[in-house]
Amino acid sequence: MISEPRRPGAKRYVLFDVDGTLIDAVDNQRLVWRTWAERYGLDPDEVYRVALRTRPTETFAQVAPDRDPQECLAALHELEDEDVRAGSYTAFDGASELLNTLEPGAWALVTSNYEHRVRGRFVRTGLPVPKVVVDAAAVADGKPSPVPYLQGAARLGAEPEDCLVIEDAPSGVQSGLRAGMTVWGVNAPTAVEGVHRHFGSLREAVRDILAFASGAHPDRMEGSITVE
Repeated sequence: MISEPRRPGAKRYVLFDVDGTLIDAVDNQRLVWRTWAERYGLDPDEVYRVALRTRPTETFAQVAPDRDPQECLAALHELEDEDVRAGSYTAFDGASELLNTLEPGAWALVTSNYEHRVRGRFVRTGLPVPKVVVDAAAVADGKPSPVPYLQGAARLGAEPEDCLVIEDAPSGVQSGLRAGMTVWGVNAPTAVEGVHRHFGSLREAVRDILAFASGAHPDRMEGSITVE
């Protein structure tokens, strides 16, 4: 098991991924990619399968190598922006309670999406937006690089070992681990490889996340599964 980094007595911070962690956007993402694929005469299921494990430019290179990647990206962005305006979004159970309870300035969002879309989704779901949002435009290297989470910590004025990362995806988990942070997984039936703790849902993690943020000793937390 990987040990959780910690400094006794230090202030704690929480860094959240967004899609799949705080907001349920799976159906939206699937619909956007389906519409994009159909526009280019491609198999929607195959395109979505590739898109799940790669960044957009890498997806285009695999599924539409003969197309202009900038044109492909512009079309995808257009569809994503329209989805933010008209799509139906749901915050995961526990998200509102959690974000409204955490101390302002002690948490941030670290997302592979763009800030204007995150803000649009948060408005639609009634979630508060923190002062610090690290988005795709803020970093040259996205997840699984440690850069996004390291930038989030730096902008909060935090040391990596004092940060808790909440993630649902392998690339995000690796990003947090490479940044030297404690990483907990949520919203998955089985634990993502590398997480220090796993919760089947965000709701199950709320109490432990708040306890971490308050400085409670990890050994006294209940309700989580420690991954060994």
